[in-house]
Amino acid sequence: MPNYLDPRVLATIHRLDIRARLVVEGFISGEHRSPYRGFSVEFAEHREYAPGDDLKHVDWKVYSKTDRYYVKQYEEETNLRAHIFVDASESMRYRGQHAALSKYDYAATLAAAMSFLLLQQQDAAGLALFDSELRQFLPPSANPATLQTICHHLEQAQPSRKTNVSEIFHALAEKIRKRGFIVLISDLFVPLDDLFRGLEHFRHRRHEVMLLHVMDDDELRFPFEGNILFRGMEELPSLKVEPRSIRAAYLDAVGHFTAQVKRLAAHHRIDYRLINTKENVGAALAAFLAARAATAKLAGTKR
Repeated sequence: MPNYLDPRVLATIHRLDIRARLVVEGFISGEHRSPYRGFSVEFAEHREYAPGDDLKHVDWKVYSKTDRYYVKQYEEETNLRAHIFVDASESMRYRGQHAALSKYDYAATLAAAMSFLLLQQQDAAGLALFDSELRQFLPPSANPATLQTICHHLEQAQPSRKTNVSEIFHALAEKIRKRGFIVLISDLFVPLDDLFRGLEHFRHRRHEVMLLHVMDDDELRFPFEGNILFRGMEELPSLKVEPRSIRAAYLDAVGHFTAQVKRLAAHHRIDYRLINTKENVGAALAAFLAARAATAKLAGTKR
């Protein structure tokens, strides 16, 4: 059984923080801003006193100037609620000849590492496993035992069936009502219109969305030689071909596909990274999170 909590991965990312750029909601005190107004942490605005308000929150300086009672309101800091979606369809089983991990094992390692990082920050992590249906759904929790539960479900999954996100993502967008963080880890072998309509539903719900596009090095470089029988996955037929005769057309199609995904992600304000499974998992995740942090800092500077 694979060990998705790779110590080498955790050692690479343990100093990194995931920071939500959008306002998020949560239940426990943490490091992220909540839209709920309370009486803690950071001043937001004044409102007129109402019977029942605690007198200790009355701003007496304002009273001395206006002869009216106003109460200080604050924005509280709260934890991030992250839902990590992992594609467990049949195409994710692919593992190239020189790859250390299949696409699914790589995705599961990413999911476990991100869950570890979130829980280390006292944030809440949850998991959704899907193929043509939603196979597993664990609501986000900040309980340390959540990590073991997530890893258990990742290890028990048997990637199979076709991928179908058209109904799953819309149903999840309606199910997940509290704004937070959506992380999709997949090879994206789905109709892109269906994919981005589903992801836009999450954006409409004011979730922040990350898209980690996992592909095998074989799929990106097509290094095959000689007559080869390519076995179809997800109900596609098998095909025997001479790779050199189709390499140029294949690479052109893959380049167009990945460029289109990147363009659509930018259009929908979704953080995107294409990850080759030959990359070290920890290094790939660290680079992605560092790039997000730099972008967030730049956006903050422009404001």
